[in-house]
Amino acid sequence: MADLIVNGGKPLAGTITPSGNKNSVLPVFCATLLTDEPVTLRNVPDITDLDKLVAFFRSQGSTIDWDRAGGLMRVDHSTFRDRLANHELPQDMRSTVLLYPALLRRLKKVRLGANAKGCSLGVREIDPHLEVLQALGATVREGDPLEIALPKGFRGARHWLDYMSVTVTENFAMAAAVATGTSMLVNAASEPHVQDLCGALVAMGAKITGLGTSRLEITGVKKLHGADITISTDYHEVVTFLALGAITGGEVRVKHSLPEHFDLITRSFAKLGVTVTHQGTTALVKAKQRLAVATPHTANLLPKIEAAPWPYFSVDLLPLMIALSTRADGTIHFWNKVYENGFSWMPELAKFGAHVVVSDPHRIVVFGNRPLRPAVVDSPYVIRAAVALVMVAASIPGRSVVRHAEIIRRAHPRFVENLRSLGADLEWK
Repeated sequence: MADLIVNGGKPLAGTITPSGNKNSVLPVFCATLLTDEPVTLRNVPDITDLDKLVAFFRSQGSTIDWDRAGGLMRVDHSTFRDRLANHELPQDMRSTVLLYPALLRRLKKVRLGANAKGCSLGVREIDPHLEVLQALGATVREGDPLEIALPKGFRGARHWLDYMSVTVTENFAMAAAVATGTSMLVNAASEPHVQDLCGALVAMGAKITGLGTSRLEITGVKKLHGADITISTDYHEVVTFLALGAITGGEVRVKHSLPEHFDLITRSFAKLGVTVTHQGTTALVKAKQRLAVATPHTANLLPKIEAAPWPYFSVDLLPLMIALSTRADGTIHFWNKVYENGFSWMPELAKFGAHVVVSDPHRIVVFGNRPLRPAVVDSPYVIRAAVALVMVAASIPGRSVVRHAEIIRRAHPRFVENLRSLGADLEWK
């Protein structure tokens, strides 16, 4: 376990170059297992989840050369073994589900033990993944371990998701890309990282239409080929450093932003008094902006920021807005429409002196700009919640401790180094 010691109260200022998108690189890396030809990945972030996948592939005989400093990875699965060396998939990592399509295609059978089927945000069911794989030709045998088999290869099918699941959509895309015939997915997730995976599959020879929409149509090909793929910027990280600048009153610029994804993000910042602008592909928050909740035209309603699957405001970014709201004049309502435990860390926020009312598992009300004080808080196993607690600590003069903050490394490989470059005073303990 690692704690972050934060000596706050200093305006952060400077320029940041964000890392590659964690939520893009994991499915893209799993998709490379669909071909035996070499694949080159660029702008690869050095994150712990990727370490686990790399170790798994190497244990299976794959050749992976990873220049961590340069963000360059060369992958060759031509020597991948035809059975699991350790009889099981990597543990403690939700993205393991993204291995199912490629492993089924190669091994014809996968057994699943009592792996974690959720995280601190709540239960994440495996059923939708099984339904998609069954629709595309797999069979499922109940038991412990549960067994998924693909006796005759994937076949094209039409499937309508119960809800817009990112990883289920990604599994459908990978399986359908090498299926016999044409497939269609209705109510597909359309997050930027889903678009990135589909783009990577297309670079490898897949035939996909509907990228960025809720309806994907995929015509299967016999085999995918190698490709040179660049992982896109992590827009979550772009927003993170803009929010850190805003909450500390500093001027922060973030290079290689993705302006085409920022319309709703910019409006959400504006609801808290923060103006975000773009100069080309550089995102900017100027110094000394007054944080204040904007009054809606329908003045008898409480201002709100609600998060749900894309193209709604991203639920992963909601904790950053909550942190900002603790420093903003006014009252605002937050609505997490996805995770039942998305607000479980509110008692930690209250240790700083924040005034938050938890209405129910999905909704809270924040009464902003109450006097805050340094505190020792415990981070849940939720990346953005840990970041949000660091944000609040950074805005308060004095020494705070965010305990168990090491989960931040899962998505931000240079988080502390980047903050120090902006003038922050913090260290791992």
